Amino acid sequence: MRYTLPLFLLAPSVVLAHPGHDHADGFASGLAHPLLGVDHLIAMLAIGVLAALLGGHARWAVPGSFLAGMLAFGLIGVGGAESALAEHVIIASIIVLGAAMALALRPPLVVLAGFAALFGAAHGYAHGAEGPGGLDYLAGFMLATAALHGAGYALGAQIASRASWMPRATGGVIVLTGAALALT
Repeated sequence: MRYTLPLFLLAPSVVLAHPGHDHADGFASGLAHPLLGVDHLIAMLAIGVLAALLGGHARWAVPGSFLAGMLAFGLIGVGGAESALAEHVIIASIIVLGAAMALALRPPLVVLAGFAALFGAAHGYAHGAEGPGGLDYLAGFMLATAALHGAGYALGAQIASRASWMPRATGGVIVLTGAALALT
């Protein structure tokens, strides 16, 4: 059972499918969106994992910056056209976050928070453009994202407490997943 996620990630038509945009309830649609797009799911978990691995002020600054960027650009994206640039930045977010873990990078917090805000902005714009709009929809995807950051943080704490090679290996898997998504 634990080997099903890597197999799932090899199914390109499933990976980038974002079902659930047709919910009549904006909150349910917003809640579902980050959970049903594997690209969003991996990036948001990776934010939490990285925050846990870095510790200190990064525990709050990294997820908080991501959420702030996501909210601001989620509002901008509502009713807007989908953007190929946002989709490219979403994939880049997975690769960059994974590389930061794999290489055990410790950039200054302001740089890390800036990247998190940029990545959050791309995810937020995509959520806003692809969904039905409304404050209930925005609240749904913000809540789901915060929960994914929390789950990623818990996972990151577990990874950090294991063998010293696990954080780097986790980052490597995330980079490879991002590369596979980029090729689909």
